[in-house]
Amino acid sequence: MTIDIKQKKEKSTKTAKQKILSILKTIMLYGLMFVLIYTVVNWWRQPVMPANPQLQLTDYQGQAVDLAALSHEQPTLVYFWGTWCSVCSFTSPTINQLAADGYPVITIAIQSGPNQELQNYLTEKNFGFTTINDQEGEIFDDWQGQVTPSYVVLENGEMTQGLTGIQPLWSLKLRLWLASVF
Repeated sequence: MTIDIKQKKEKSTKTAKQKILSILKTIMLYGLMFVLIYTVVNWWRQPVMPANPQLQLTDYQGQAVDLAALSHEQPTLVYFWGTWCSVCSFTSPTINQLAADGYPVITIAIQSGPNQELQNYLTEKNFGFTTINDQEGEIFDDWQGQVTPSYVVLENGEMTQGLTGIQPLWSLKLRLWLASVF
């Protein structure tokens, strides 16, 4: 009789372990599928560098910004966003922190109103990053932008990476570092 109880305990222990392993396998499979789908969608929606991009721009305050020259010094992040974009309200503070940490960041505000309205928004949010006002969305259209926020990493005047959506600070720092190494 004691042997039967012992065998039942061993059998139930194996079953519990098998259930846990099955759950872990399922979680890993779904996680892998998510990463794969996210990567494909991100690749499809990323901006595309125009054949003859306009890299000499003027920020909303009238200051010249030469993206080609900046990206020759070190990889530069170009961040396409809008004051009207709800997702950008989550990503812009990250971009502001990246710029405050000394990384070269140029932002392009898409269809975000006249310069004074954009300045009021930036002041209200305490954003200190350099911003180009793309009032008509022509720059974003030129880059075949599809969604905001979108990001481009430029190195030596050429696009090395493009991505979209919410990006954590560590991911952006890693991408800029990788662009400088490879």
